[in-house]
Amino acid sequence: MSSAVDPRDHPVPWGMQIAVRYDKVAPPRRVDVAEAAARAVVGLLASPQAAQGGAWHDAVEHWRHGRIRKLVRRARGRRWEEIGQLPGVTVVQEGPPGWGPAAARALVPGPVRPLPAALAKTQVEGTHFPAGDALPPPPASVTAQTQEARRRGEPGPRIELSAASSSVDALVVVEVTPAEEMTSGKLCAQVAHAAQLAWESPEMPESLREGWAAQGYRVRVEVPEPEVWGSALRPVRVVDAGFTELDGPTETARARW
Repeated sequence: MSSAVDPRDHPVPWGMQIAVRYDKVAPPRRVDVAEAAARAVVGLLASPQAAQGGAWHDAVEHWRHGRIRKLVRRARGRRWEEIGQLPGVTVVQEGPPGWGPAAARALVPGPVRPLPAALAKTQVEGTHFPAGDALPPPPASVTAQTQEARRRGEPGPRIELSAASSSVDALVVVEVTPAEEMTSGKLCAQVAHAAQLAWESPEMPESLREGWAAQGYRVRVEVPEPEVWGSALRPVRVVDAGFTELDGPTETARARW
């Protein structure tokens, strides 16, 4: 997915920026954020504006014919609102009870430098969202309410503690390697790239592609058992070259349908 020297790369590197909304008070789970990011990326690529004659077509095709970069940035409050004014596609995905909604915006690709002012003010490194199998850290409101209810000996707010995806009916499944630890931002990029390759795959039947579009390109993220990961063959594989978090090349994600 990335390479230090790639003959396809452009003299001025291009990338697709993906902004994810970061809310400490009502945090989403990392799996929901990754799924929202994947849906936003495919939604942008499948948009009429990215098709021949559309306003985004030339930028999207220029990026797709070079080295594919996806950069995930976190934003909140006014920064998130400013990013919403840039051309792109936003997906908001509800989480299980007790968790905040995940929101991701895929932006029309462009040069990695200089960035629009709204993006330049956001952060890339160290993007972490709670897994979901434990209460989120303070100042999450559900955690404060739960602790107060326990102190009073009363029932607390309803929250579903699980790290598993709740996208049970998704037509496309993205499997993530069980062998590597990734930040939430890295996970978003890998899942989004697997979803992009699935959408681009000639092996996907057109009827399934249409059904997937009707679902808003919903994906289900799974982490298979190591023995399954080691033996299963999938139509889509993502291999990261290892120039950021991982020692590469590392297979990070797969997609099936």
